[in-house]
Amino acid sequence: MASVAPPTPTQPPPPAAVPPTPTPAAPATSVVPASATSAQAQAAFSQILPLELIDECIGSPLWIILKGDKEIVGTLLGFDDFVNMVLENVTEYEKTSTGIKEIHREQMLLNGNNICLMVPGGPEGVSDDEDDETQDL
Repeated sequence: MASVAPPTPTQPPPPAAVPPTPTPAAPATSVVPASATSAQAQAAFSQILPLELIDECIGSPLWIILKGDKEIVGTLLGFDDFVNMVLENVTEYEKTSTGIKEIHREQMLLNGNNICLMVPGGPEGVSDDEDDETQDL
């Protein structure tokens, strides 16, 4: 007698391919209102990110105001994503009860967590006299 092979289960046909739902394409450019001036239109298309601005300051003087009563003026050598900075030719100004204390350093590594404000170009043109400001008005 011949042996009979067990029947093989038939596999169901693969599901029919469903075409993907078309999604609307994003516009290629920003939409600027018709009432916008050319300066506003250009501002809408050109943005500068904070780290890009700091990158442009490498090799130039910076005036940095820190948390507390300290200010630093120095030349920016480099920085990282946390805005930790390496500065050279640094002058540190600390406000004390007896006046302003100046400390000069050749190089400094500054923790970016302490920075409140940075002014590219250094403190040139900044005056402590309030009279100078009122004369221009």
